[in-house]
Amino acid sequence: MKEKKIHLTMAVLATGIMSFAGVLIETAMNVTFPTLIKQFGISTGTVQWVTTIYLLVIAIMVPLANFLLKNMTLRRLFFIANVIFILGIVTDFLAFNFPILLLGRILQGVSTGIALPLMFHIILKYSPLKMRGTMMGLGTLTTSIAPAIGPTYGGILTSALSWHYIFIFLVPVLLLSLVLGLIAIPDLPIEKSGKLDLVSLLGLALLFSGSLIFLNQIGSWLSIIPLAVGILGLVIFYRQATHTKEPLVSLKILKNSAFRTFLLAFLVCQFLLLGVSFVLPNFVQIVLGKDAFVAGLMMFPGATVGALLAPISGRMLDQFGPKKPILIGLALAAIGWTGLTIILRAPILLGLVAGHVFYMIGIGFAYSNLMTSGMSQIDDADFGDGNTIFNTLQQFAGAVATAIVATIINFVQNHQADLISGTILGSQLALAFLLVLLLLVFVAVWREFQRQKK
Repeated sequence: MKEKKIHLTMAVLATGIMSFAGVLIETAMNVTFPTLIKQFGISTGTVQWVTTIYLLVIAIMVPLANFLLKNMTLRRLFFIANVIFILGIVTDFLAFNFPILLLGRILQGVSTGIALPLMFHIILKYSPLKMRGTMMGLGTLTTSIAPAIGPTYGGILTSALSWHYIFIFLVPVLLLSLVLGLIAIPDLPIEKSGKLDLVSLLGLALLFSGSLIFLNQIGSWLSIIPLAVGILGLVIFYRQATHTKEPLVSLKILKNSAFRTFLLAFLVCQFLLLGVSFVLPNFVQIVLGKDAFVAGLMMFPGATVGALLAPISGRMLDQFGPKKPILIGLALAAIGWTGLTIILRAPILLGLVAGHVFYMIGIGFAYSNLMTSGMSQIDDADFGDGNTIFNTLQQFAGAVATAIVATIINFVQNHQADLISGTILGSQLALAFLLVLLLLVFVAVWREFQRQKK
């Protein structure tokens, strides 16, 4: 009897398409925020929950997916995730108010929270070591293409039809993913292991939701309540992780300083990616008076460059090692980000596009290689926990970045004489804050490479 084998490239593509659809919607919806604010009568701080709640659900689902991967076949898990995603996009296509829109985003978050760790699990378990950088680049490419076309896709549909169509047009894409996945992923037998640590999952839910609500309400005395909830969640999760025989996620790999450094740098890059995708489309519409289509189109060149560089940078890592592509990438990203921050004071559309392209060249070289390098610091037996930590914190970092920049901009808008001046200053302060984080991790990564050399 012929042994069933997974078709690696097709399986990565199938799971990547699901992740692609999730990121596409995420970036496509960013250009609709001014429209949603008017349609539903909500504030900048409220509308960001379209992105934040989606990322929050992913952050909670990824650790749960780590358990599901040990107790459910890849084929069944893939099928369930795909069906939930289709249900989510149909819900949002039919959404007639803001809460229904958020419900659809929650369902999409559940699906993407399964698809992302599933994709990286397949890469790390089934790809040969000499191809790991290339395959990680391919996996990252599927999700990196989405920010390239997402804002333009969202801008065109919002201007020509309605934001609802951002969702329904993705049904054929999800069906393609379903067909590819069912062909590529056989029903391989598994040895079920472990039991679900519901207390840890509760702790994570309290930690992430409390932290994000606190950031959204910061400045109000009521923000003390979600802050306390977040701290309680952290205590519960940490206690379970350190005192339970079979924790939801083992934290022992965080004792590895090299793993921590690459993880931190990766999360800061995620901060920047989500922060700029919130700031620029809204800035172009509010300050420059452009429509959603132009706001989306101006993000296209930079995101395309970043996406195309993902597999190339992975191949560079396989051939030359991680030091050059990562350090060069972080340096270029810092230069481009500095340019963007300065240009916002006297904005010219082409100047914003150029700054974004330069920054994305750097991200293209560094982003996926940081994850590959971080995972290379740990033993194969710890890949499940490492994969979970990277993907969980990646989504949480994106949600935190969106909440922080929205809060900064919203605060400054409320304390300036007019909306335009408030948006300009608020956007500059948000980008400056993220620039400081980028410079700090550049130094940390450089020092880590120096330590490894010695």
